[in-house]
Amino acid sequence: MVLRLVTLSKMGDKIKVGDYLIVQRQKYTKLQKFNNLNTTLNLGKDQIELRLAENNPYCTTFHLVPKQERGKRVYTLDALSTPSEIRNLKELLIKESGNDNRNIVDDRQSQGLSTEEILKLRDECESSSEVIGKLVENSKSFATKTEYSQEKYLKRKEKKYFEYITIRRPTVRLLADIYWRLDPEKVLGVRFDTLSQLISYSGVCSVGNYLLYESGTNGLLPAAMLNSMGAETGAKLVHLHPGNVAQKQALFAMEFPAEQQARCLSVNIYSVLRHFYQDKVTDKGAEDVLKEAPETAQVNEEPAIAAQEDAAVNGSGKRKHDATDEGLTVGSESGEPEAKQTKLDKQKQTWELENEAAAGIMREKFDSLVIVAKEHPYSILKALLPFVKSSRPVVIFSTSREILTECYVDLKTEASVTYLRVISNWMRQYQILPNRTHPDVTMSGSGGYLLTGYTIGN
Repeated sequence: MVLRLVTLSKMGDKIKVGDYLIVQRQKYTKLQKFNNLNTTLNLGKDQIELRLAENNPYCTTFHLVPKQERGKRVYTLDALSTPSEIRNLKELLIKESGNDNRNIVDDRQSQGLSTEEILKLRDECESSSEVIGKLVENSKSFATKTEYSQEKYLKRKEKKYFEYITIRRPTVRLLADIYWRLDPEKVLGVRFDTLSQLISYSGVCSVGNYLLYESGTNGLLPAAMLNSMGAETGAKLVHLHPGNVAQKQALFAMEFPAEQQARCLSVNIYSVLRHFYQDKVTDKGAEDVLKEAPETAQVNEEPAIAAQEDAAVNGSGKRKHDATDEGLTVGSESGEPEAKQTKLDKQKQTWELENEAAAGIMREKFDSLVIVAKEHPYSILKALLPFVKSSRPVVIFSTSREILTECYVDLKTEASVTYLRVISNWMRQYQILPNRTHPDVTMSGSGGYLLTGYTIGN
């Protein structure tokens, strides 16, 4: 069961300053913020100026035009009217082939051009096709290789000298691939196929309230859930995290509409739990509340909260995405020195207002719970399970099967969650080519494990 992760962007959108871009060069992809017209993208040793990409449609293919600068490989962009302008090297350069490679000796003497001559060719030739053509002409063994070996040779050289890039709008799938390729730990080991299963088992859709705890996935998990909720809906997401400021790079990159972005509340887990149970004291006695609260909520987290409050007061903990923080104090009625103190007070209240809004949703309870944590998830699960409605899905991710097995046994003992299952994904990628279809030589061994179940009403 795999859910197709979709994006809300339109293919007709134009590239503009301030956008997040996915730059693709053959199979390599990179996330880049188009900050201003002077933004430069680094692809290996190549520097690419992005200013000429402005106002071109997304998914446009650009030709890299070299600039005459000594000691630097700097390129500007020239948009292609159609990708068919990219020349097919196989048709151009493969004219005759050998039957086998048994007589070819790898003595590193087959290339007639020296390193200096190849570098000079790269500066003089107008396109990579010309450079590769010269390399083929001066190769002593190219004509005797089999067609398959010739194709591999051309692909290897094309990868090195390829002069085209495609700019695409970010999607959840592309972001998941980029983060996983850079370092799986950046997304806590959540592979893209496991991500789709997380969304499927949690039942995220356009209606309901959803609770997510994650301790550092660069915003990939909340971005995927918010994407599945859609733009014009009433669904809400409470995103819990353990730090002062949530990781939100993927959320920024997706560039959701403001209304959709506002439906995701990112709050510190300890801060919002304290806020929730303190408010409950007004309705019940303190002793009754402490008895009802799970052990995790009763743990003394004052140092973490104090650090968050100090960061908010001093401005160091200000969220990067809260561009309106400064605007909250612009309309001060008083032009006196008290306005500066008022500004600090209102900045301090930003996270408190978010806690209050999140606590309000927690009173209504949630339609599903998702936990993706570096820590052992069981104490977090015990603290958050009371906020989930009965007969609702609970999904926990971990890269360790043993950790989820412990949670499985404990939940079985408590009988608070039913239909418990520990599952894992087995994914294998294949190369599909004529007469040589086989699995990829290198692939990830595991995409982690999921513990799924449904809550039982009290």
